[in-house]
Amino acid sequence: MSRLLLLSTAASLGLTLAGPVCAAEAKGADAVVSEVIITGAPYVVSLDSATTNVDVVKRDELDTAVPAGIGDVLSGLPGVRSSFFGPGASRPVIRGLSGPRVMVLTNGVGMIDASALSPDHSVATDPQEAERIEVLRGPSALAYGGSAIGGVVNILDNRIAEETLDGIAGRALATQSSGDEGRSASGEVRYGAGNWVLSLDGLKRSSSDYEIPVEAISDRLAAEEGLPAPGKASSRVENTAVDLTSYGAGLSYVGENGFAGLSVKKLETTYGVPSDEPDPIAIDLAQTRLDFRAGISGDFGPFEKIRVTAGHAEYEHVELEDGSPGTQFLSDGWEGRAEFVQPDRDGWQGAVGVQALVRNFDAIGAEVFVPKTKITEQGIFALQRLDREAWGLEGGVRLDRRELQSVPGTRDFTNVSASMAGFVRPADGWFLALSAARASRAPSEQELFAQGAHPAEGVYEVGDSSLEAEVSWSLDATIHFAQGPLSMDLHAFSVRYDGFIDLKATGVDDPDSGFQIFNFTQTTANFHGAEAEASYQAYETSDLSVELTTSADTVRGETDGAPAARTPPWSATAEVNFKAPKWSGNVEIHHVAEQNRLAGFELGTDAYTLLNAQLVFRPLDDADLKIFVDGHNLTDQEAREHVSFLKEVAPLPGRSIRVGFGYSF
Repeated sequence: MSRLLLLSTAASLGLTLAGPVCAAEAKGADAVVSEVIITGAPYVVSLDSATTNVDVVKRDELDTAVPAGIGDVLSGLPGVRSSFFGPGASRPVIRGLSGPRVMVLTNGVGMIDASALSPDHSVATDPQEAERIEVLRGPSALAYGGSAIGGVVNILDNRIAEETLDGIAGRALATQSSGDEGRSASGEVRYGAGNWVLSLDGLKRSSSDYEIPVEAISDRLAAEEGLPAPGKASSRVENTAVDLTSYGAGLSYVGENGFAGLSVKKLETTYGVPSDEPDPIAIDLAQTRLDFRAGISGDFGPFEKIRVTAGHAEYEHVELEDGSPGTQFLSDGWEGRAEFVQPDRDGWQGAVGVQALVRNFDAIGAEVFVPKTKITEQGIFALQRLDREAWGLEGGVRLDRRELQSVPGTRDFTNVSASMAGFVRPADGWFLALSAARASRAPSEQELFAQGAHPAEGVYEVGDSSLEAEVSWSLDATIHFAQGPLSMDLHAFSVRYDGFIDLKATGVDDPDSGFQIFNFTQTTANFHGAEAEASYQAYETSDLSVELTTSADTVRGETDGAPAARTPPWSATAEVNFKAPKWSGNVEIHHVAEQNRLAGFELGTDAYTLLNAQLVFRPLDDADLKIFVDGHNLTDQEAREHVSFLKEVAPLPGRSIRVGFGYSF
């Protein structure tokens, strides 16, 4: 099945069903309140009125998600994959873009870690800290700056309360899994008294080396290096154990016209980095973070609300070689933003905002490939939306100044980003949008100043301090449809990059490290693709409901007319969900195609199909207690993630069964 056939089939199915659904009476459709998106704009935009592709993962879904890094938890959403550097480190890959082009936020401000520098660097947060996670695909640079040129993942927690609470509320979760001897536990307690709300939370997860159905090395790599063909007996990926602890607290004051609060969090994790080298390393990572958030409503001239968010963090990451400290990475700094929100004037909403950050990066040790750098940025932006029900417009503009001061020199960049979108609602349940954007990204410290061996990627990197800003020109088309039992989301996109910053092989090996030398260069690039999601309520009574869902995605990337490195192949998912008064569950089939459109230094990746299932039991009528069991990769298939640097030596986990319980009060 080709990518186009796959997506057109999904679209045709939705459109075919839409006819009779439109003719049928909507079952209380007017009473349904659409999900409100928090990320992207400071004013209210509902999920079914978003002009680009957005997904929201809520707490109930996170309760039963696999304990893993943020990239692995979100992988499988249409257009999203994981950089998968073993269970300890994963970042989201959105529409084939990763690293400095995808921004991971916590409550709207940056992580202030070193995870964008290298795929073996873990993001300094865990999904189990979140109340919800929002994923924005495509340029989000207007609200968050040039590092969001490819997309945004915003992790939102409950530490700073924005509403009063009478008494105690909280949750608890515990799981245990086979395949990696994994254990996890997390919890949160909030106590409210008058205008004050105190929040405490913590989590702990640990796992051993994980099982796979074959030997770790791939057939392709063995053939290329002249090694014996790997066996098909089950084994483990060595040096993949994870131990993570996180705990935090928050205190907020909630008044009649607003709130203000402070929170603190400490995260510590030690994890192994799988490798085909004889002496693999482990990473010991720690971050301490302080956050402040406040919001106040009132009469502020043209504005009715002001929101302020700020965070300060100190991050340390040490590579352990045979248990002894080796290279050390340090990152500390702060980031803050203020948003001034206009009142809704007959469908016209808007906001202006300012943002600033200061981040200090340093690396100490024998394998330093990026020198000490100080990054400062200031930005100002304006977002506006006019919604006349039948039609509407939205747009915005952002001006940034970014400076990078390093040992090799200082570079500063002034970036301008802008977007415009139009949308219509031609009939009940339909929303059609077309948006265009220009986004500008300053080069990262790695792209400008790298000079040295980068063992995680197996290359010797050479930056270019003369690089200019990277500029993208994008077009997104969106269709939302919801009527009766059917809902559907279709998205198509095309992006052209001027001055795309790429890492190009030179064909020359560094004599000291033995790695091939790769240079950061600028070129033209084109990415285009599509994502489709649909759900159909196939059966519904007071005692049982059955829902069918399907999704698919595809992306094609080219740089200088050749395939872009590590472009994910197309994928498709089909799922059956059922829900009864005490029981619920699902069965999912997830297929990922082979990838044979390759950059010059890549090896191809075989297709795979995973079977996953879950069963949840809620025994109590008057309390939110759930007991669940789920299985992943139940047929124990060999699966390799094409976008991962480690795909030839670290397949995805084999069959795993997990049991757990969750309780909310």
